[in-house]
Amino acid sequence: MERVAATAIIDALGRVTGWSAGARAFTGYRAEEVVGKPATGLLAEQVPAEALAGRSGTVAVRRADGRRTEIALTACPVLGSDGGTTGYVITADPPFQAAPTLADQAFQQASMSMSVFDVRQRQLRSNDAACHVMGIPEEALLGRFFPDTVEQAPHSEGFLRHLRQVVETGRPVRYESFTGSPTLNREHAWSIEMWPLRDPAGELTAVALAAFDSTDQYLARLRLALLNEAATSIGTTLDVVRTAEELVELLVPRYADFASVDLLDWVLGAEEPPTVPEGDISLRRVAHGSANEGTPEAAVRLGDAEVHPAASPPARALRERRAVVGQAGEPEFRRWVDERNARAPEGRPYREGVHSMIAVPLQARGVLLGAVVGVRMRHPDAYVTDDTVFAEELASRAAVCIDNARRFARERSTALALQHSLLPRGLPQVAVEVAHRYLPSGSLAGIGGDWFDVIPLSGSRVGLVVGDVVGHGIRSSATMGRLRTAVRTLADVDLPPDELLTHLDDLVTHLAADGSGEEVAELGATCLYAVYDPVSRRLSLAAAGHLAPAVVLPGGEAELIPMTAGPPLGVGGLPFEATELELPEGAVVALYTDGLVEDRDRDVDRATEEMCRALSAPAGSLEDLTDNVLKAVMPEQPSDDVALLLARTRALGADRVATWDVPPDPAEVAHFRQAAIEQLTRWGLDEAAFVTELVVSELVTNAIRYGEPPIQLRLIRDRALICEVSDGSSTSPHLRRAHAYDEGGRGLLLVAQLTQRWGSRQTGGGKTIWAEQPLTEGPLPTADE
Repeated sequence: MERVAATAIIDALGRVTGWSAGARAFTGYRAEEVVGKPATGLLAEQVPAEALAGRSGTVAVRRADGRRTEIALTACPVLGSDGGTTGYVITADPPFQAAPTLADQAFQQASMSMSVFDVRQRQLRSNDAACHVMGIPEEALLGRFFPDTVEQAPHSEGFLRHLRQVVETGRPVRYESFTGSPTLNREHAWSIEMWPLRDPAGELTAVALAAFDSTDQYLARLRLALLNEAATSIGTTLDVVRTAEELVELLVPRYADFASVDLLDWVLGAEEPPTVPEGDISLRRVAHGSANEGTPEAAVRLGDAEVHPAASPPARALRERRAVVGQAGEPEFRRWVDERNARAPEGRPYREGVHSMIAVPLQARGVLLGAVVGVRMRHPDAYVTDDTVFAEELASRAAVCIDNARRFARERSTALALQHSLLPRGLPQVAVEVAHRYLPSGSLAGIGGDWFDVIPLSGSRVGLVVGDVVGHGIRSSATMGRLRTAVRTLADVDLPPDELLTHLDDLVTHLAADGSGEEVAELGATCLYAVYDPVSRRLSLAAAGHLAPAVVLPGGEAELIPMTAGPPLGVGGLPFEATELELPEGAVVALYTDGLVEDRDRDVDRATEEMCRALSAPAGSLEDLTDNVLKAVMPEQPSDDVALLLARTRALGADRVATWDVPPDPAEVAHFRQAAIEQLTRWGLDEAAFVTELVVSELVTNAIRYGEPPIQLRLIRDRALICEVSDGSSTSPHLRRAHAYDEGGRGLLLVAQLTQRWGSRQTGGGKTIWAEQPLTEGPLPTADE
């Protein structure tokens, strides 16, 4: 700092009438503090007599900060027009005008801002760095109260509070402040340390401070905090779009004034990742946000695709697999801004001041997913190298979350498609009228293994199945498919419910013991199998660890069927017990999986009661009743799959069934052949007489020849004409091809050729051979008709 001589003017009465900048710099007093006041107020002691007489000498002066200093003064009289003395011009050549010491140079040339304040927070010294930050020369600061030199703001109040704290406590303080400055074009972070200055007597006379510009470290901490926050705020759901939105919410407004996430189309679909093209690249907008409400500066709407030219930052970022920065003034940056203004001119006012952008590729596990773009308008700092490093790290973390969500969505979609392909599409309306619902869970665990089925059986009977596989995902869906196929295969053999579950349990046990070492997904699965006979109106059912179904009698209340659940599949060695009950026509049986009534936040018994109440309520149709049950019982967000199957029973009365006991005499075959034809005539089915006569003749003859008494013939008229012949032998027949000279062996082959389907089933007293013919008549009339 340039040093000048201190000059003061004193009138004849000893009052100060003039005060130079040098005097202010040396003493710390401003002109308004001394002009008009006695000069003796500036003295620390009386002026020596020899100095007064010679008008020069060393005088002790008290500075504004209270310090005592000696100075060499020279007084020059000011003469009036009459030659008399009207005052004096006092000049001082202070000793500090000598060459500055090494300490003075270190203070003045330090790279950090340094200042000294007196105990009343008035400026005493400021080095060059401090003056540069303040934008004010030291001469304009000296002696001034600190609040008078800065704007009123929270950071200024904090600075003053810490200055006073040092004076009051006599201890140093250290703190951080984030603020701007008149000469710096952005806000800076400062690490400030203040400490007390004491004279040789130990009295606190001033406060010194040093302010270190820690902006880089501060911004690095902010970036690290954002990365830490990303670990918990991005990827909270396994949803691709929501994950992209969470990334935008993290970036705006702390890192960007506008941010967008654009993905390659295959990420939102089920295709395999394609090769990134070398030229223009099409990306689809899935999320964006800005500091302006409604994101008015967005030129691309959510869900729309945009083709990025090969030279654009997003396209370059994808091809080069690195962050690409664009700055105002660069041709490609201007082209990018102009293209957006042309595409969405209504957002032009919100794009004013855009000066920097960054495009970062989203890549996970070596696969490119899309790009995230950040734009700065209000933020004064342009993106720099440190920003690219941070952006790539953040994008890498976000990309893993997006890829996880993509993989989950793909697996869920695959599992759902697999499960839907395995579930029945059009259920047969045979001995029962059925309505069904399958609802996959919204759980992050994925699709479960719930299933249901309706299986037509011989004799107009029907098998009703519902089951649940432990776990979720593709494996559970595949397991469900295996179990459903096994149940259908065993049902085709016409096994009773308890025997069917025993064979199914054996199958699961064998799979678990095959020695592969892999866990068998079927273990722990549950299943309920029921058979309803519309002729006897009896329902027979057994369960393997499954919930008991509910039944609603016409005009009655719904109740759970009392039955033994049995062990889950795969336990082995434990029996399954069958339950039988007789149902009137119009009774409704409800089979369901545990997802309907079980949930971690619900009581199972209470949910079951709600289900029974809903089943008991009147409904216009079975479909409406199904919907009413789901509305009454289902939680808002089920944690497990739900399968619900409702079956309303039908009954075949005596007018649709004809039964004859057959004596074991071949001569009686013709009699029963004629009886069957007469029954068809009464039913108005004369067109089926020829085939029926042949079928009755062959089956009755075989029973008499190869079976054992008692023998029974039964005709059932349902949606098909069914002919059944039962006998006391358990030996099942089988088709064989008769040779040219064989006398027999052609009967069953002929029956198989003339009927729609045929088969045999074991009964408690033997077996039953049956054959079905399709009927061309319309739907059967109901009992009410």
